[in-house]
Amino acid sequence: MDGNGYRAGGYRVAERAADGADDVLTVAFVVPGQGPSGIYGPSCRASGELSAAEINEAGGILSRRVELHAVDGGRSPGAVADEVERLTATGRADAVVGWHTSAVRRSVADRLRGSVPYVYTAVYEGGERAPGVYLTGETPGAQLRPALHWMRTEAGVRSWTVVGSDYIWPRASARAAAHYADELGLHVDREIFVPLGTRDFSDVVAGLRDGAASGVPGGVLMFLLGSDAVAFNREFARAGLAERMVRLSPLMDENMLMGSAPEDNVGVHSVAGYFETLGSPCGLDFERRYVDRLGAGAPALTSPGESCFEGLTLLARLAETAGSLDPEVVAAASGQVPGYQSPRGAVRLHDRHLVQQIYLARAGGLQFDVLTDLDVQV
Repeated sequence: MDGNGYRAGGYRVAERAADGADDVLTVAFVVPGQGPSGIYGPSCRASGELSAAEINEAGGILSRRVELHAVDGGRSPGAVADEVERLTATGRADAVVGWHTSAVRRSVADRLRGSVPYVYTAVYEGGERAPGVYLTGETPGAQLRPALHWMRTEAGVRSWTVVGSDYIWPRASARAAAHYADELGLHVDREIFVPLGTRDFSDVVAGLRDGAASGVPGGVLMFLLGSDAVAFNREFARAGLAERMVRLSPLMDENMLMGSAPEDNVGVHSVAGYFETLGSPCGLDFERRYVDRLGAGAPALTSPGESCFEGLTLLARLAETAGSLDPEVVAAASGQVPGYQSPRGAVRLHDRHLVQQIYLARAGGLQFDVLTDLDVQV
């Protein structure tokens, strides 16, 4: 970081003025810089930089200039929560926004206790009710149920094996998937959970290969994080399973595809609210602004990264509607936030969650081909 508060890549790391100047609004920007989710970090930081710049060009939040204070969300939940608590308790951060795991979210929300607005942007398991928390990420009801229905109807996949990381989001999402499978007349045959940071999936893949039912289309529901999913995909393809079993993930982005060879990605499906290749007018305009601001060498534009743009945008919308960042005032006004156009298309806030269109895509080499939009019910 140089003397102007920049890190390599142009990411602004705001140091709040010693006098606590009222014309600066500092956001603790919690995105991963290490660990399995570190693969998402560059896109998250770049999209956050774009959002902050555009908000400031439009007059800031409540006429205050937005600056981002970097917090590495790839560390242990306790370490992240400690830092966020210090920043907010001492007035060095006025709000919290970012993409990080559900384990980190729970720790941060427990520490904040609604003391500042907190916009959580990651895909997650649903059900968050902590005060002051607003959520832009996709949930199982919007992702898994319609995706499983489509895979049954269009691809004939009726049996699934869950492979997931052993923490909150994969465990809860697997329970939801089992419930939806029962509703849809499908089967979840097995659930396999591995520690975060797993790199050797040879035993897992051997079990999948041995247990694959010949002649019956089956699939793998992947609830793996970042570089863990990359390692699994490589091993899965090496075992010759890519042509035999489809894979479906609620968290598979372009960075993860690029971490593998094209042949490793055969049969990979992803379900999300945003894909760079969607080609919608809002998405194309966002991509243009992203490249204009950050250059052709900017990090890949991905769903986790774009979610950070969504998070800062939602914070600005909440503050604008409430006329304040006081958490109680924001909470009271949150139901009146008007719907708006985002890179994901038309979105609106309902029960503190962002309601958005969800899409199913299939990997084509190192990018996604969007197959369909899914029927999302609220």
